[in-house]
Amino acid sequence: MLTLENISMTFNPGTADENRALKNISLKINKGDFITVIGSNGAGKSTLYNVIAGSLTPSAGKILLDREENGKILDVTHQAEYKRACYIGRIFQNPLLGTAGKMSLEDNMMICSKKGGKGLKISLNNKMREYFKSRLEILGMGLENRLHDNVDQFSGGQRQALTLLMAVMSKPDLLLLDEHTAALDPANADIVMNLTMKFAREYNLTVMMVTHNMQHALDFGNRLLMMDSGEIILDINAEEKSKLTMDSLIQKFRSIKKITNDQMLLQ
Repeated sequence: MLTLENISMTFNPGTADENRALKNISLKINKGDFITVIGSNGAGKSTLYNVIAGSLTPSAGKILLDREENGKILDVTHQAEYKRACYIGRIFQNPLLGTAGKMSLEDNMMICSKKGGKGLKISLNNKMREYFKSRLEILGMGLENRLHDNVDQFSGGQRQALTLLMAVMSKPDLLLLDEHTAALDPANADIVMNLTMKFAREYNLTVMMVTHNMQHALDFGNRLLMMDSGEIILDINAEEKSKLTMDSLIQKFRSIKKITNDQMLLQ
């Protein structure tokens, strides 16, 4: 569904501060994949997401998107981020980034429902409010009764769950989750993670999820990527992944990088 061909990203090229954040990465993401992505700080995870989402233009390589609806393979390497946002959704670690706090819940959902459409010139009517309520009930947080409240009145867990719901409602070809539960307390993190898996199954979403939680990386999804120093050093399929433990995964990392400090994986 999405193919990266020899993607490289170099910051400050030709200077003393030159940093090769991504090094000739090639990756094929299949429709319906749920890929967990792990690696220490500086491994290139966020840079990879920024390149896929269009926040950064790679220094070299191509990004190709196969959109089933029109049967065309699009070269989106240089496409603007706002255009790519019509089919690539992204949820950040900060729960405040996915919603407009000073707007009402129903206005946030209205904008979401028109994502990728031809405009926002449509009146918010009772039929749409009932639809929004039916979607919000899925969250089990009582937000269906707070359509007129500004979103900045909600807790971090509520806002992140809402962001997830809105992302799913916009029907993205690919959903990028960037440590989307890391800033939440354990109870809300579990709620959001359970909702993530529920939506992924029900809507057959294609998902990439960066996590520092090694157990989550093993427990969720059908594929696991490990990054280090701007490269994908492991790409583990569903069958192999099902047999892994945290210890065996760390041993794999050690065997490749000759690292003895397990904490490096969790930084």
